[in-house]
Amino acid sequence: MKKFGTVFILLLILFFGYEGFVYLDFRHNNAVSDAAFVKSDSVSILGFKVSGKVIMMSKNEGESVKKGEVLAKIDDIDFLNAKNQISNAIKATIKSKEALEVKLQRVRNELDINEKIAKNNIASYKQKIKAMQLGINANKTKLNKLSIDEKRYKKMLKKKLISKNVYEKISTSKNALADMILSQQKSYDATKLNLNNVKNALKLSIIKKLQTKEIEKNIESLKLKIKSMQDNLQEIENKINYCTLYAPFDGKIAKKFINKDRIIDAGYPVYSLVNPKDLHIEVLLSEKKLNGVKIGNDVIVKIDALENKKFKGKVQSISPTSASTFSLIPRDIASGEFTKLDQRFTVRITIKNTEDLLIGMSANIAIKRTK
Repeated sequence: MKKFGTVFILLLILFFGYEGFVYLDFRHNNAVSDAAFVKSDSVSILGFKVSGKVIMMSKNEGESVKKGEVLAKIDDIDFLNAKNQISNAIKATIKSKEALEVKLQRVRNELDINEKIAKNNIASYKQKIKAMQLGINANKTKLNKLSIDEKRYKKMLKKKLISKNVYEKISTSKNALADMILSQQKSYDATKLNLNNVKNALKLSIIKKLQTKEIEKNIESLKLKIKSMQDNLQEIENKINYCTLYAPFDGKIAKKFINKDRIIDAGYPVYSLVNPKDLHIEVLLSEKKLNGVKIGNDVIVKIDALENKKFKGKVQSISPTSASTFSLIPRDIASGEFTKLDQRFTVRITIKNTEDLLIGMSANIAIKRTK
């Protein structure tokens, strides 16, 4: 009996010794930690970009969604009414602009024609005045000669060297020519007056041309007004689009923050959406365990909630800074007196099979060390 007891104790010692050796060897060849959690980069809090009353909620927590699927809607009646008002205002302003453009073109055509006619009339009157001046000057020369002849004939008549009829004939010719010159002078003065009128008409046409600048300014003002209203219209159309909430990617509803008929502000959370296929493991690994841990090393992952299931993974990245680097209250080591603490570094691990995993689950990991 004593022999059996001794053998049993020896077997126990051998068993526990072997188990201890296996445990120590495993710890030596693997970096082990239980400070690991299932995480995802595809966790989104979804909300509307506009305020309003929620009139539709299509999903509940835990339901799957497809990218682009409608998740919720806000009542857009106010935006639609504003869109109609601005659209009508744009149409009316466009018509006003087009009417001014037609008027501007008509006025320009009329002024161009009037200017051309005035310039032609000025040239014509100038030529006519020049010809009339030449005619008057020629007749004045003739009149001067006739006046001299009349005086000479008058002396000859007194001496009875010529008949009275001859004298009266030259006197009548002189008077007729003087009357003609007087008539020509009146026509000349009238033509000069007409020339001045035509010149004034040309000046008025040029002034009216300058006044068309005012119409052009009004047209430009309407163009700017139309552009501003079109920008407002685009903004309202964007707000109408923002009244519908779409799923940004395939996933599952993690949380539903509100219910239908709730009035919310822009940015208020409506759904939390996760991608259950985009999962990874994050572990805070002690600096004492980092020896031999390299990117690409194999990892065995055990999930606390899934006792009999193991997952294979690989080290994807190792944080270049410790977790305490970004703490709100950094350690003060200026005095040289401080307590040395074990620093932890974030190690990211990719896993092949994410089935049955849920974000936030706790895990134990063993990273194979590189020798």
